[in-house]
Amino acid sequence: MTQKVLITPRTFGTIDSKPIKLLRDQDYELIFNPHGRLLTEEELINLISDVVGVIVGLDPMTAKVLNSAKKLKIISKYGVGVDNIAVDCATQKKIMVTNTPGANSLAVAELTFGLILDVARQITFSDRRLRQNQWGKCYGFELNGKTLGLIGTGRIGREVAVRAKGFGMRIIGYDLKPDLEWARTVGVAYMSLDRLLSSADIISLHVPLAEGTYHLISSRELALMKRSAILINTARGGIVDEDALFQALHNKEIAGAGLDVYENEPSADSLLRSLDNVVLTSHIGSHTFESISRMGWMAAENLVAGLSGKRPPYLLNP
Repeated sequence: MTQKVLITPRTFGTIDSKPIKLLRDQDYELIFNPHGRLLTEEELINLISDVVGVIVGLDPMTAKVLNSAKKLKIISKYGVGVDNIAVDCATQKKIMVTNTPGANSLAVAELTFGLILDVARQITFSDRRLRQNQWGKCYGFELNGKTLGLIGTGRIGREVAVRAKGFGMRIIGYDLKPDLEWARTVGVAYMSLDRLLSSADIISLHVPLAEGTYHLISSRELALMKRSAILINTARGGIVDEDALFQALHNKEIAGAGLDVYENEPSADSLLRSLDNVVLTSHIGSHTFESISRMGWMAAENLVAGLSGKRPPYLLNP
């Protein structure tokens, strides 16, 4: 009997068809996302009952979904963060969970720096004004000599550090597992979170969303930041308390922010949209041709390995 594989990400195989060919060469029956958007919990339940593998993006792979999957053997994340997957439940049910580490690091790091430049030089703000026939000068600040605070110094944080060095920035970092050898080589000073928040001109978030990082940045942390500082988040929306951030931006307690991720996505009714001192993008961090191609291939390889009785290259759970 043909084994069924569910593919939820809309971009899977669109840039490079090789991942789809790899799956079809295994004679899997491929079921593609029929809605053209993130699937809901109920929609996943309706689709997943008899599939053996899932390639998933940001769709909610909750315990309820997993308990309805009678044949599921592997969840292959098309991306890095697995906060949308009930990993503990999957482990209990002996369902493998994999991801694609490093596939989108360059893409996210480059978007991060794009947001830094945009907010620092008020590029989008100037664009908005010009489109409204307002010819005025917007004053920003130079990056050279400024202090960049990296919260999280994993793959993406390190790529951001490389780019910051090219702009002549001083780099400070906070990480629960600091890599002192890397820090010495690159010239990064590790310090406490509070000290970083009060010292940095630009703060960029690069940690996964987990119980310990939910609302890591809230009203208390925002109050520690300089009034001239900007906050960049290309990691996960839940790391920042959006209500507290809105108040800080609205009251000019910090100078600005650049966000690619939100607590609820799509963020249709976010109050942040009403502010001029924040640049918003629609979770496009990994959306480059190169990154999409890498993620697709790695996700497909993980799935094929798992369903073939082999250990997937990027297995996350026992």
